[in-house]
Amino acid sequence: MTGSEASPSFRLAYVPGVTPAKWVRIWNERLPDVPLTLLQVSATEAADALRDGGADAGFLRLPVDRTDLSAIPLYTETSVVVVPKDHLVAAFEEVTAEDLADEIVLHPLDDALDWAQPPGRPAIERPATTPDAIELVAAGVGLLVVPQSLARLYHRRDLTYRPITGTPQSRIALSWREDRTTDQVEDFIGIVRGRTVNSSRGRRPDEETKQKPSGKKEQPSGKGGGAARGEAPAGRGQRRGAAASKDGGRRGRPRRRS
Repeated sequence: MTGSEASPSFRLAYVPGVTPAKWVRIWNERLPDVPLTLLQVSATEAADALRDGGADAGFLRLPVDRTDLSAIPLYTETSVVVVPKDHLVAAFEEVTAEDLADEIVLHPLDDALDWAQPPGRPAIERPATTPDAIELVAAGVGLLVVPQSLARLYHRRDLTYRPITGTPQSRIALSWREDRTTDQVEDFIGIVRGRTVNSSRGRRPDEETKQKPSGKKEQPSGKGGGAARGEAPAGRGQRRGAAASKDGGRRGRPRRRS
């Protein structure tokens, strides 16, 4: 799909636990004429939302079938175990998967961690969703291991959570359909990668660094440049010397470089 076929709006899907507010704010600042619509989807629906055209791009949890989807891994989440506040686990700063060997650990059908079987003893039935599993933890039925973002999202005053080691971790990625890499998708990729508004769209930051500017060399500007520190450009020693003599040869206090 070419840039001319791009939608007049940009639809961004995201799974529970992801907070896209920062990137949405930058989009609205840079592209105020292109509305961005947020679509919250479940982890199981995220890839299909991209494939069927329901969203132009999305934040989802890996792994994802990359046969027709592109994905840029962004960050890895800490896994935590959710427990009642009066549970023994709450007395520790961190636990291991082996510490839960004698506990019933719930395994919801929409589990966000890529494992076949959680630690501990399985419940008689698997909860349908993570929110359902949270309710069961509050009822004292078992414990739940989830990415920390989900523990925060579904927080209850009678529950707490602790980091756990020896379990899988959830990785968040920006994904889109490979044959629908529109100019808007490229714009959003640039925002997520941290490119400035003047960066060339579609080029990787390392490729931009390698490309040397042609023509007359520009004087440095902005923070850290000579002009910003009040220094005279190189090659103007006479002018600097004249200013020094006018000052009576006195040296001022060294200026702190920013």
